[in-house]
Amino acid sequence: MRRDIRRAKMRQTLRGTGSRPRLVVFRSHKYFYAQIIDDQKGYTIASVNKTTDPAAAGRELAEKAKKAKIDKVVFDRAGYKYHGQVKAFAEAVREGGVNF
Repeated sequence: MRRDIRRAKMRQTLRGTGSRPRLVVFRSHKYFYAQIIDDQKGYTIASVNKTTDPAAAGRELAEKAKKAKIDKVVFDRAGYKYHGQVKAFAEAVREGGVNF
């Protein structure tokens, strides 16, 4: 419930553009998902699905972003607090060369 409220508040201001798309994360109890979305055109540029290691997902998504020539994104943590899996993912993406 609280995460949904935080997520709704964040989505009011966060928008992904062609030059700076939105990097959104979702975590279930078992898996970690992430995707880079261009909100203006309404499509997903790159994604990582069903992984149990967020750091590996971050490295993989950073590689896909480089292939798509994306070096800056807006980080949408979808209401999750910035610690644990979300923090490990974000640090791995930054190490891969994507800035936010």
